[in-house]
Amino acid sequence: MTDFDDIIGGMTADGAHWRVNPGEDWRQGRTLFGGLSAALCVAACEKLVPDLPLLRAGQIAFIGPAAGEAVLVPTLLRQGKSVTFMGCDLIAEDRLAARAIFTFGASRESSLTASAPHAPIVPRPEDCVPLFGKTAPAFTVHMDQRNVTGVRPVSGADKGELLIWVRHANEVSGSKAALLALGDALPPASMPRFTAPAMISTMTWGFDLFAPEQHDGRGWHLMRSTDDGVGHGYAGQAMSMWDAHGAPVLIARQSIAMFG
Repeated sequence: MTDFDDIIGGMTADGAHWRVNPGEDWRQGRTLFGGLSAALCVAACEKLVPDLPLLRAGQIAFIGPAAGEAVLVPTLLRQGKSVTFMGCDLIAEDRLAARAIFTFGASRESSLTASAPHAPIVPRPEDCVPLFGKTAPAFTVHMDQRNVTGVRPVSGADKGELLIWVRHANEVSGSKAALLALGDALPPASMPRFTAPAMISTMTWGFDLFAPEQHDGRGWHLMRSTDDGVGHGYAGQAMSMWDAHGAPVLIARQSIAMFG
């Protein structure tokens, strides 16, 4: 198995591109774990433009399977006084597998402030059971996930919601790449509704970060994912992440394709 930091550190330059070949333990079915795809894309952007301001937001389309070697192709889209837009394509087997757009922004003076809601009061991770049993996606060996409510995927639940503590299973260097990997670690919120296993695929993921100068993906994070529109083989879901002290870290939306 290859640790997260070794994957990011193992990206090799090829002109303005970067190459990396994560092992099978980072797969999710026939494709690369989406959180790692996002992490590789933002890491490639940071390599191309090392003096980027703080990551504020991102939109990622998971267009096709990412199998074998990944080629990261970052692009500087626009660099302003305080905000920089960057794109990154992930190419696998000569096909576009993912396309990301990231927004980086420097802090500036403002008379307006407002805070996102803090985390709900829940048991600590050590008091919660593991999310998965014997059957789990391959990449989850790299994630420590604890189930707060006890509602499991494929349990025939009448509600599509997950509330999970998550952290990297092995210690990581703090980075936005490490944070993004955690942000996509949960199964789709609709999976507790399933009564039998079925194929699923994340199509898009859009996120906003709160106080990005304070959060780097290390330690426990509480995540909640709730589906709010399911039908015709698709689902939309809202996602929130808080740090171990209850401070808001990320808010996101995902669109999911369901085959079954």
